[in-house]
Amino acid sequence: MLNQPNPQLGDSYYKTISVIESCKTKNQLEGASRMVNNFKILYKKVGYPKTLSYSLDRTLQKQRTICQL
Repeated sequence: MLNQPNPQLGDSYYKTISVIESCKTKNQLEGASRMVNNFKILYKKVGYPKTLSYSLDRTLQKQRTICQL
């Protein structure tokens, strides 16, 4: 999915996705949400594809739905 010259961007993206998917409680999801916001702030300075932002938001929303079941 990522074909960026900055390997740290890809590593950070996949780690953030892993954290989101590992959440089991509301508190964990709040922490993951802060992590997503930090990702966006940090990489906004260097530029990143908006599809990553969308993907992180969708993954976070999906995990919120799973945790509410």
